[in-house]
Amino acid sequence: QVQLVESGGGLVQPGGSLRLSCAASGSISSINTMGWYRQAPGKERELVAAITSGGRINYADSVKGRFTISRDNAKNTVYLQMNSLKPEDTAVYYCNAQGILTLTAFYAMDYWGKGTLVTVSS
Repeated sequence: QVQLVESGGGLVQPGGSLRLSCAASGSISSINTMGWYRQAPGKERELVAAITSGGRINYADSVKGRFTISRDNAKNTVYLQMNSLKPEDTAVYYCNAQGILTLTAFYAMDYWGKGTLVTVSS
């Protein structure tokens, strides 16, 4: 059973920084793409950033230059360094994994973590 567990959310003042982490578990051999999505109250879930196993990265325009995504393939872990945070970054941040190869099967479906709340407020 594949599971994604996020950590690192919290309350931060505008201009501050936070680092999110997401670890995937479940006899995983490799993961094609890992990423972060967010959902603010009353809004749809949106892509924040994604990174492939080969290192190809995609950012939402709203976070370019402020957020940095990275991953440790050996640990099946993805990180999101968030700097210069703004109140509009307030949301629940969800970890996502696509294309998971385990010891017994390949899963093309999306897997999601339960989410971690990031609140940017003074």
